[in-house]
Amino acid sequence: MSRGFVKEDDQEEVPIVPRRAYLPDGVPNLVTRAGMEQLLSEEKALTGEKNNLTGNNENERRIALNLINAKLNLLNGRIAEAKVVDLTEQPQNEIRFGATVTLEIGAQHKKQVFQIVGVDEADLSKGKISFISPLARVLINKKEGDHVSLNREKETLVYKVLKISYL
Repeated sequence: MSRGFVKEDDQEEVPIVPRRAYLPDGVPNLVTRAGMEQLLSEEKALTGEKNNLTGNNENERRIALNLINAKLNLLNGRIAEAKVVDLTEQPQNEIRFGATVTLEIGAQHKKQVFQIVGVDEADLSKGKISFISPLARVLINKKEGDHVSLNREKETLVYKVLKISYL
């Protein structure tokens, strides 16, 4: 049937689903154990929301269901591809995935603590940076006492690795 013969009210709104955190093609979806628990918790919450879905009318309910299903589809893809990294098996004296790193920033001697985590669990406000971030990439394989430089748009930041731990 031609779209010209369909009432405007009958046209279903296609939900816009925000993409998950960027993960380049071919890069494994590394996660910490806590990150995997976070993904599974998100899946459980979305499934619960889907099972308890109510709406004033059938069209609103169907749109909400489509949105939840789209989110679940993206999330389940991430869960299926996730590779949990056992932090106890990481070299404890080197920065690798999952490391919590205490850094001294340049001449300011300001200290900052970051944990290198998966893309879905990264949250700068909690001191968690993605393993594909520029800072994490320059830190990988470094040891305590090493210095690294990170070129930014207007400046170059120099970091000194003060401490490495795996919680």
